[in-house]
Amino acid sequence: MIPVDPARVLAASTEITSAALAGDDPDAVLPLVVRSAVELAEADLGLAMVTADDGTMTVEASSGEASSGDDDPVGVVLSSRSSAARAARTGVPVVADDFTTDPRTAPYVPKALRGYGPFAVAPFGTRERRIGALAVYRRKGAPPFRPDTVDVLAAFAAQAGLAVVLAEGSTARQRVAVYQERERIARDLHDVIIQRLYATGVQLDLLDRRLKLEGREARRLAEAVDQLDQTMAEVRATVRALRSADPGSPAEADLRRSVLAEARTAGELLGFEPEVRTEGDLVDVPAELADHARAALREALSNVVRHSGARRVGIAVRRTPDRLDLEVTDDGCGIPRGVAKRGLRHLGERALAAGGACEITSSPRTGTTIHWHVPLRA
Repeated sequence: MIPVDPARVLAASTEITSAALAGDDPDAVLPLVVRSAVELAEADLGLAMVTADDGTMTVEASSGEASSGDDDPVGVVLSSRSSAARAARTGVPVVADDFTTDPRTAPYVPKALRGYGPFAVAPFGTRERRIGALAVYRRKGAPPFRPDTVDVLAAFAAQAGLAVVLAEGSTARQRVAVYQERERIARDLHDVIIQRLYATGVQLDLLDRRLKLEGREARRLAEAVDQLDQTMAEVRATVRALRSADPGSPAEADLRRSVLAEARTAGELLGFEPEVRTEGDLVDVPAELADHARAALREALSNVVRHSGARRVGIAVRRTPDRLDLEVTDDGCGIPRGVAKRGLRHLGERALAAGGACEITSSPRTGTTIHWHVPLRA
């Protein structure tokens, strides 16, 4: 077979990188990666496999002969001892002339792939973010993959993996931007609109007392006050929905679920998952205090992501009968001089508004600890 033209490799990599930088969802970029791999390797089938926490591999995207209909291998789970899992784990490609008879691969061939013979798989991702593996197959009896083709596959898998990591980061940044905008709108509704509605209701109540209205006028004024109360209740419900950590989740979702969602979002940007520890029952924390805690956690994690350079982040939430404590720690560089402190001021303001306090300790040697706490009223 004719060696792979480097220009084709460059064109394929450029197309995938452009899609990633355009902000496409990683799930949409994966099929493009697999299709390009099949074309470059002149294969009959290509699979992108993602590593699970237990080391098994799940087929997330396919392209080629078996990529549609009942034979579609998407969703197939491969053993943690399979060649694909080994390539993902070690960073070394695996090649077989016939993977159904090769003793290294034969024990782990899923039923959906038994019609294929020549096989090559390369690690997919980056050194810091190992996504999984990219595999190509040819039908039984077809020529095996040449060494130069395997080299091209490995290089392409590394480049495409970097593009997918970029897409993941872009998606995470977009999610954080959405969350921050939702929080800004919620804060404006809570701190401005509700306060103005409340002030208007107080003025109407004073007016009623001074004028000592009776009959129809009194009823109309009372209806106006009732409508204001109802509007404030609706605005508060909207604020709770906006401050929900996962857009689309119920507004009444418990605080622990929100904490885990915020940790996942921060982890996508940090490159590692913050350690989360919770104590006590967080399900029935009063809605208003839970809203404050969610917003405080988001603000604290945003500061860590933007400024700390941390390699370890911890989140601790503790609920006692009379108090709710939130602590965010990191081992980063501390809060740099000249960095805007507006977000940190919001943490203190939220705690004060709920009758609590917020203490922040920070240094280049020890990192930063934010301790936010509020009382729980009966």
